[in-house]
Amino acid sequence: MNVETVATAPIEGQKPGTSGLRKKTAVFMQPGYLENYVQAVIEGVGGVDGRTVVVGGDGRFFNDKAIGIILRMLAANGAERAIVGQDGMLSTPAASNVIRKRKAFGGIVLSASHNPGGEDGDFGLKFNIANGGPAPESITDAIFARTKALTEYRILKDQAPSLSTLGETRLGNMKVEIIDPVADYVSLMETLVDFDRIRKLFASGFTLRFDAMHAVTGPYAKAIIEEVLGAPAGTVINATPLPDFGGHHPDPNPVHAAELFRLMFSSDAPDMGAASDGDGDRNIVLGRGISVSPSDSLAVLAANIHHAKGYRGGLKGIARSMPTSRAADRVAEKLKVDLFETPTGWKFFGNLLDAGRVTICGEESAGTGSPHVREKDGLWAILLWLDIVAARGQSIAEIVTEHWRTYGRDFYTRHDYEGISTASGDQLMADLRGSLASLPGKTFKDLTVAEADDFAYQDPTDGSVTSRQGVRIMFDKGARAVFRLSGTGTEGATLRVYLEKFEPDSSRHDRDPQDVLADVIAAADAIAGIRDRTGRSAPDVIT
Repeated sequence: MNVETVATAPIEGQKPGTSGLRKKTAVFMQPGYLENYVQAVIEGVGGVDGRTVVVGGDGRFFNDKAIGIILRMLAANGAERAIVGQDGMLSTPAASNVIRKRKAFGGIVLSASHNPGGEDGDFGLKFNIANGGPAPESITDAIFARTKALTEYRILKDQAPSLSTLGETRLGNMKVEIIDPVADYVSLMETLVDFDRIRKLFASGFTLRFDAMHAVTGPYAKAIIEEVLGAPAGTVINATPLPDFGGHHPDPNPVHAAELFRLMFSSDAPDMGAASDGDGDRNIVLGRGISVSPSDSLAVLAANIHHAKGYRGGLKGIARSMPTSRAADRVAEKLKVDLFETPTGWKFFGNLLDAGRVTICGEESAGTGSPHVREKDGLWAILLWLDIVAARGQSIAEIVTEHWRTYGRDFYTRHDYEGISTASGDQLMADLRGSLASLPGKTFKDLTVAEADDFAYQDPTDGSVTSRQGVRIMFDKGARAVFRLSGTGTEGATLRVYLEKFEPDSSRHDRDPQDVLADVIAAADAIAGIRDRTGRSAPDVIT
């Protein structure tokens, strides 16, 4: 083979976070930057000699060129086969499915998830292991160690083949297989939800607006919702993936999917609204006049998952990330199944799913999943909602309000303070941690602190311990505040504050969450000094 060994030196700042390495696109495009990190990944996972590796991404700017470089490096490092989505496209859950179905060694997934795209936007790369899920910390630590010791990388001098033509070609000694990125995913979904029942739902006149946000889910949603399930043409909007997501921020929240939210609260609202994010792993679901929070969505889906074709055996257990509201806990308690509270990051669900301990898992950041893949899956969650609506013959609002009457309502919101200085964010968290022992018994804005801790998690399957995962303040009156610094951005730091309060009285369930949580919001600010430390009079994003 025509292999070139290129001398290099470590590049600072290539430490992967909870979802791999994310930086500005321009950073990844710097000479040698991507090459260094890919070589560190290859060596950090133990090499790819004789292995099959899946490669694909969300189609954002630089996706196709980066894949060409990655393929040349995989070939130079001895990989036997690379399986690539056509045009370099694979949604994150679809990539997980292909890794599992083809029994690949792992996959290189190119995405910065819900972050903006384009030449001035963000880019990301992560390695998924053989179970289809994100690499655990033991592997990401090994990758980071290699970034600090790298002296050379290997790359084939030959050009990578076209990504647009289906079929098999060769790159050096490596087979490159270009696959339809949608077909396997459609087949998987048919085993999980009742396509016939959902077809009848649409045939009855049920209406849906699905906003694919010019991101990777567009072709998947068009194929399933319009072509297979028979929804009218135009049900899926913004369905063509664009390198810059049409100049928009592909995050399905009230700020970045504002047009969909306005429609669903208007007199012209369809029966259901939905959206997914940049790489297809997040979702939002709305009914006429109601937005289902991701925490509530997890709880409602858990309580109703037995209606769906692939889950008629019921629940084995539920897992949620620690900042996610405790609504799912109440379902687990009533149904007498285990509830697991994990750190933020989908990789923490992987062991539970592999061990058969849980049937559904989710995060407040709009991610939900099940054992069918080892990633959160936005379109799957939306199809599951459609199947439950079809099975129950009720509107989304009716299903949600009945759920609240049965279990009580956990009023919930998340306040994001984006782009604050890393130093001020670190100091805020350090001071919070330093105050934990003194907080219990103190009162802030009429709420008394019952408990306060820095969340740590011991994995029940392998005994591993993950610490310093966020500060939890548990108040009386069923209230809670959680503070975390997010690792998903590319500039500065994002302080996330999660606020919730339980309300058992159904006559009070129709109140605005921001009003109900006003005392929790005020108490959180009083404890952490958010406004004084960040200089912000209000959060940048409220979800």
